[in-house]
Amino acid sequence: MKALTTDDCDRNDVYAAACPCRDMLDLLANKWSALAIGALEDGPVRFGVLKNQLQGISPKVLSSTLRKLEEHGLVDRTVFAEVPLHVEYSLTPLGKSAGAPLAHLRDWVEENMTSPV
Repeated sequence: MKALTTDDCDRNDVYAAACPCRDMLDLLANKWSALAIGALEDGPVRFGVLKNQLQGISPKVLSSTLRKLEEHGLVDRTVFAEVPLHVEYSLTPLGKSAGAPLAHLRDWVEENMTSPV
């Protein structure tokens, strides 16, 4: 049997095993990604501020999450050549477009969580 490739997949079918858009779905479905995008909705934020906002996230996981969001075109990373080094993260237009559906999901979770997991 021939291995599936992205050529074998309708690029807009997340149910297809070989669909490359599953990577984006996986990234957005991650709790830290959803929360980071929400924390960036009001404008650029520095790493330390993000870490404080996202209670419970380790610096390593936050760095990894931001890197993945940047690689997928959802977040911009701006480095300011100052002493000390100043780095800000902001949403790209694509990241902003993901913000609304993720905000609805976050709201739904808060409204419907009735007991501890």
